Amino acid sequence: MISNKLASLVACAAILVAVAVGCGGKSGSAAVEYSVSAAKNYEKGLKELEGKDWVAASKYFGFIKSRFPYSRYAVLAELRLADAEFGAEQYIEAIDSYRLFIKFHPTHEMVANGYASFRIGESYYRQLSGDFWLFPPSYEKDQSSTEDAVNELKSFLEKYPDSPYRPKAKEILVKVGKRLADHEWYVARYYWDRGKPMGTVLRLRRLLERYRGVGYDEEAMWLLGRAYVAVAMPDRAKIIWKELVDKYPQSRHANDARKGIASLATPKTTTAPR
Repeated sequence: MISNKLASLVACAAILVAVAVGCGGKSGSAAVEYSVSAAKNYEKGLKELEGKDWVAASKYFGFIKSRFPYSRYAVLAELRLADAEFGAEQYIEAIDSYRLFIKFHPTHEMVANGYASFRIGESYYRQLSGDFWLFPPSYEKDQSSTEDAVNELKSFLEKYPDSPYRPKAKEILVKVGKRLADHEWYVARYYWDRGKPMGTVLRLRRLLERYRGVGYDEEAMWLLGRAYVAVAMPDRAKIIWKELVDKYPQSRHANDARKGIASLATPKTTTAPR
């Protein structure tokens, strides 16, 4: 039994995509010509999807849902309506539609191969705002949506080990991880510049635990050592600085780390090297 939510999405799909602004698709103002078979209408809908006319595509798929509710194309039309919402940048609606498709058609091939689940993660990613010179940079903003994207993509990778969409998901996950690392680094520096080294320690430990390899490792290890010294944890400072020297011997901070380790050999050392 199709839920009221799904029925509502189907009935309003054309309206939803029509109000999308700046989505790069066509206006969809031209009238569509329906065919007498579900298959033909589905083909026309796919063609409109390829042409990025989200409104026309949603009309064809909505027509299939209403006129051919028991055909196999009716099920496919549900998925393609979600694709039209995704294309029109109606990502919240698309997420709901993909979730409903997974719920009501758990054995469908487009669920089994991970397509619908991947699209959910990609929809979360696409919602993330970019940087614009009039506003604060993205790394200064709340990262709840970014973490949602990470969670969905990781869930997809865990559930669908053989999905053909895994390479794309991993590519997006790297980009999202870099964004979260940018935020962690920003907050760590914020605490350090304001004389709150314990806040710096907590943020840098989190950065190094979750986002290694995205460009902050050397800087983060050097600053973490300094923060450890500032909170009277010299043994931990020596450990992280030794790791820095061993892994990045050519780093611009390697010599500083060596000096820091040597200075900590003196029991009276109480300040972080600058």
